[in-house]
Amino acid sequence: MASFKELTNGDAPVLIDFYATWCGPCQTMLPVLDQLKKDLGDQVRILKIDVDKNQALAQKFAIRGVPAFMIFKNGKQVWKGAGVQPLSELKQRLLSA
Repeated sequence: MASFKELTNGDAPVLIDFYATWCGPCQTMLPVLDQLKKDLGDQVRILKIDVDKNQALAQKFAIRGVPAFMIFKNGKQVWKGAGVQPLSELKQRLLSA
């Protein structure tokens, strides 16, 4: 399995979705992320990380609540946001990353 560093170290922006299965707002984001992937296709990569199964990673990035989102480009974090995000906001941030 590829490491987090390998997964986020590419030319295409990578959207990380820190979520939990029990989180209502996280479930709200599922269709938004599906639409985002449909709209942007291979221009972006979307990774979903379950904070309950990846506590060390969540701790490393100071994830205090879910959903939380981060965008990486060339291995560097370029944006971080928390809570439900509109499709237009995520799309704009990914395209300008």
